[in-house]
Amino acid sequence: MDRPHHKFWPRRLPHALTVPATSLWDNLAISARRYPAKSAVVFFGRHYPYAEVQRQAERLAARLHAMGVRKGDRVLLDMQNCPQLLVAHFAILRANAVVVPVNPMNRAEELKHYIVDPDAKVAITTSDLAAEIAKADAQLPPEQRLAHMIVTQFTDAFDADADEARAMPDAWKPWLLTRHPLPQLAGGDVMAWTDAMDNTLPLPQPDVGPADLAVLPYTSGTTGHPKGCMHPHRSLLHNAMASSVWGNATPENVTLLVVPMFHITGMVSVMHANIYTGSTLVMMPRWDRDVAGRLISSYRVTTWTNIPTMVIDLLGSPHFEQYDLTSLAHIGGGGAAMPQAVAQRLFDQFGLRYVEGYGLTETAAPSHSNPPDAPKQQCLGIPFMSCDARVVDPETFAEMPVGEQGEIIIHGPMVFDGYWKRPEATDAAFIEFEGKRFFRSGDLGRMDEDGYFFLTDRLKRMINASGFKVWPAEVEALMFRHPAIQEACIISARDAYRGETVKAVVVLRPAFRGQVAEQDVIDWCRDHMAVYKVPRIVQFVEALPKSGSGKVMWRSLQEAEAR
Repeated sequence: MDRPHHKFWPRRLPHALTVPATSLWDNLAISARRYPAKSAVVFFGRHYPYAEVQRQAERLAARLHAMGVRKGDRVLLDMQNCPQLLVAHFAILRANAVVVPVNPMNRAEELKHYIVDPDAKVAITTSDLAAEIAKADAQLPPEQRLAHMIVTQFTDAFDADADEARAMPDAWKPWLLTRHPLPQLAGGDVMAWTDAMDNTLPLPQPDVGPADLAVLPYTSGTTGHPKGCMHPHRSLLHNAMASSVWGNATPENVTLLVVPMFHITGMVSVMHANIYTGSTLVMMPRWDRDVAGRLISSYRVTTWTNIPTMVIDLLGSPHFEQYDLTSLAHIGGGGAAMPQAVAQRLFDQFGLRYVEGYGLTETAAPSHSNPPDAPKQQCLGIPFMSCDARVVDPETFAEMPVGEQGEIIIHGPMVFDGYWKRPEATDAAFIEFEGKRFFRSGDLGRMDEDGYFFLTDRLKRMINASGFKVWPAEVEALMFRHPAIQEACIISARDAYRGETVKAVVVLRPAFRGQVAEQDVIDWCRDHMAVYKVPRIVQFVEALPKSGSGKVMWRSLQEAEAR
């Protein structure tokens, strides 16, 4: 049935795609057969041809198999962007196992959950993070600990004396160039990446298909602990393929990969989409505006998926006039709205229309995207390929009229199978609508007369800081471990650069009042949680507002902050 947005659908594209009856591993294997000598990845001047990426992934898959990894086993993958992350991701898939991507900003207290909940026995990480995983592992009961950890140095992937490496920002050198010693695992073995790759071990037979579990990314929510989103090969494969065709991708694309690959957008819409197409990924370990400007200029980058704050930062560089962005043909992203003035500057100066999209971990990144030739600004876009999305009353589930606010619900092949070990949460996340199973996004929005969706509010309590989702319940649960904190409530505060930032309203225990300062709490949080979750603002109060049933009235604090 035609929907209003089909009037703006790219004419060359069908409304839906047939998902290939293959696995995500097959995308790398096929591209390596087609383009063996073509660069799959470029990292600090080192080029990795497709055939080399496949060879390394198979070597590592054989090592994982020798370590006892079998079909369906979950393997922790905790790294900043680097070639080893891509190799390890595909190696886990080739070993018939499941990737558990972890945010490298997580600290030991958070990491324990990522070891225990997926029952992981093997972790792959970089040397700067290995000690934190070992610290988390040592705090677990023996039966829940890791058996193996594979650790790579960043310099395993590039020549530290190469020109691009020498030109890296000074702030990057301590963690990229330092070769950290390998830590000890409390009850397991630690192996260097180079030793893990040096083998002639047999590969297991490929034994997974579209319906098998491929990736278990974690997303937080209204409860304290993050939940694993069960994504089979088919859901990620659909959105990788759809992202490729939606963006006019060809094997000649040169894509700047700077959004993190542990995150669903970087993983699916950038890494998997480009490997499916056979394109070249110019990889950055983390964001730096001048490194990005140089790479776009020197490698003639054609495609760049980002968050709007990156574009704002690059355009604000004092060296901006030195960079040549004329090769860019497609630019877009999500996580926050692109300011009107910045979008207009991109169009006026470079003829680029910024293509905003929307999606969740549960929907393998995009469930909505603006048509590249007809985007609207500050807009989620239209339902993506093969996707049916509606706006409904969150209580009655009746469809809302055009222009009126309701909850966005989503149906399509990109939707996950459910939450790992959380059948009740899975049941609560889905409804039946018009005879189909729809995922409840928890986001409030409206649809205009053209069928474009706009975000208006959230049912879920969530803070969006530069595209990173911060769930207050998780931060509060961590803060309650501070010996001086009696109560804490996390709300969002406005931030000119990040859009939103984290604010903690704190009640101190009587014995600590006058002894602990706001900055002391912030410093403690930096030591115990990922930096994007750390409150930038701490406010001490005598008491938190509570309802008659004793629940903290966070919404009244949030409304007061807004005023």
